[in-house]
Amino acid sequence: MTDVPFEGVYVPNITPFKNGEVDEASLRNLTDYLIDGGATGLVPCGTTGESATLTHEEHIQVIDIVVDQAGGRVPVIAGVGTNDTRETIKLLDDAEKIELSGYLIVCPYYNRPSQEGIVEHFRTVSENTERPIIVYNIPVRTGRNIEVSTVVELSGIPNIAGIKDASGDINQTMSIISRTSGFAVLAGEDHLLFSICCLGGHGGVMASAHVLPEEFLSLYRAAKSGDINEARTIHYHLLPLIRAMFREPNPAPAKSAMQLLGVIDSDELRLPLLSVSPACREDIAGVLHGLKLL
Repeated sequence: MTDVPFEGVYVPNITPFKNGEVDEASLRNLTDYLIDGGATGLVPCGTTGESATLTHEEHIQVIDIVVDQAGGRVPVIAGVGTNDTRETIKLLDDAEKIELSGYLIVCPYYNRPSQEGIVEHFRTVSENTERPIIVYNIPVRTGRNIEVSTVVELSGIPNIAGIKDASGDINQTMSIISRTSGFAVLAGEDHLLFSICCLGGHGGVMASAHVLPEEFLSLYRAAKSGDINEARTIHYHLLPLIRAMFREPNPAPAKSAMQLLGVIDSDELRLPLLSVSPACREDIAGVLHGLKLL
């Protein structure tokens, strides 16, 4: 074990819908599937969970269902971030009533705050909980990168415990790893899990790990133990799956895969997202056949 609070492969689980509503039965089945499949932990209501289209009430409902179904078998880290500090705190306050292992909080999107504004956002939110917080940096969606010096400053706040790094900038990731201590650096770009783990990262939050979470975890463990050849072999084995999972906007491919595998009833998304095209669905089915899952 390392001295970081979170390590391994966490799945940012999709939110199944049916006829426009949260599909509780499918969400419970998905929770069991991911835990039984070897996921280190679950992260409901992140980007992959379509958090931007959930109402406040649905947001808390989804978190509550996942925690209830997980039954303490794995950690559950709830996404509660928004582009409004006050609304983030409101979500967090309601989530505090649920037994959780921590929170994933995205950099405020659309507003494009300064680095100082980003620090104050996370500092203010952190003062409203004693639970650990993972900062989520995904500039392609938020319009603002959390710079290395800002991450280092945030790592000094007692309950800010790590970062989900979806910057896609390996130089930035290396700088964060080298300049922090006791701070979890988790890959947020699925195809970079191998690279980031080999560089000293602590795992990842992987949408592609809806399929074969145990294999993604095996990649992490091989890299952590220094078996780079084995980690590389697993990386290239999983790469066609990762590419298929991001052929069209996330989480549409993940929902398609889970429906094809019979885990959820419907691959329905909320507008403006659409279900995958027939060509993408055929590609996903082909990958699943290649992995001997269909």
